[in-house]
Amino acid sequence: MRALRILLILVVILGALFVIADRVAVHFAEGEAADKLKTTEHLASTPDVDIKGFPFLTQVAGGSLDDVRVGIKDYDAATGEPGRTLRIDDLKADMLGVDFSGDYSSATAATATGTATVSYGELLKAAKSEPTDVGLGVQAQVVGLSDGGNGKIKVAIRVKGSVVGAVPVDRTVSVLSTVTVRDDRVQVHADGLPVIGGLTLAENRVRAITDFQQAIDLLPGGIKLDEVRAAADGVEISVKGSDVKLAG
Repeated sequence: MRALRILLILVVILGALFVIADRVAVHFAEGEAADKLKTTEHLASTPDVDIKGFPFLTQVAGGSLDDVRVGIKDYDAATGEPGRTLRIDDLKADMLGVDFSGDYSSATAATATGTATVSYGELLKAAKSEPTDVGLGVQAQVVGLSDGGNGKIKVAIRVKGSVVGAVPVDRTVSVLSTVTVRDDRVQVHADGLPVIGGLTLAENRVRAITDFQQAIDLLPGGIKLDEVRAAADGVEISVKGSDVKLAG
């Protein structure tokens, strides 16, 4: 009996040591992966990397990790326009089936899904914010974006001008707009045209102001835009991809 108790104690101690070693190893690996991701994606700050699954060491021995979650606070995405980027906030991606090379220089996830936010202030940069002629001596410009409720964006448009025989116009009107994703672009399309002092303006000229789009390219690892929805603080986007490269 005494020998059995000693054996059980040894098993418990060895098990505890294995758990400790496993957690130390995963913590070290998360730090190394975060540093690698920061370098390869040219990030301003170190991302969060959380390797899920237990035990970690057996996953490493098999050359594949079940689930790796990455969090990037601020990411500057390409917009297709030279010298201009779009800041994406709180990008969180869940990578499944991550295979890595023997020297750990490269890693690729079988699938990835995630979420992020583009603030209304950032998206406003894509709108026509300079006064633009919309006909009949009237100029219009987008001056603000905000949450319109029910997944819509409220687009605030300042209208200013003086039409012969009419009262001068200088006011801000709003339209509710639908936001969608197409070909890696966030598209904003007004559900209806604004009413401006009873004036009938050419639809194509007005929509040149109310409707706009923003490309979002070269997201980490090659993930792509999937869906988009207007929310309280900005446009919430979901992303997805396959064969997503974390490094290498």
